[in-house]
Amino acid sequence: MTAAIRVAQDAADLALVRWVRREVFVVEQNVPEELEYDEYDATSVHLLAVGADGAALGTGRLIFGEQALKLTGGVAGRVLLGRLAVVSAARGTGLGAELVRAIEAAGRERGAVELELHAQVQALGFYERLGYLAEGPEYDDAGIPHRTMTRVL
Repeated sequence: MTAAIRVAQDAADLALVRWVRREVFVVEQNVPEELEYDEYDATSVHLLAVGADGAALGTGRLIFGEQALKLTGGVAGRVLLGRLAVVSAARGTGLGAELVRAIEAAGRERGAVELELHAQVQALGFYERLGYLAEGPEYDDAGIPHRTMTRVL
């Protein structure tokens, strides 16, 4: 499956980002909609993967700067990857890994030296294959078990 990954640029792109997140998190995983969208959406960099036909296939966001400092315990140079989602039809194609690498690149462009993410426990192996290390205990986020993971960029 061929996909183009780009930074969401306008309202149409952001609508596609919201659609992917709604399909994956709200519909498939039963995350309450009021928990899925938050105040960080407005200041984050959103990556969007689209197919040759323009259909949205995946997304992820990068929280950086002051917002990232608040969410990562004040670790200088650390950014936060979040809301990584790939629609069911595009899973198993390598798109998730491509989105992670694109978010890492966007972080590097903004001066990041380390990336943190909050992985669903069922996705730990995916992130470990991309070089992330789990740290700290398991915790609940929106009714789903998670662990914090980090990677030096």
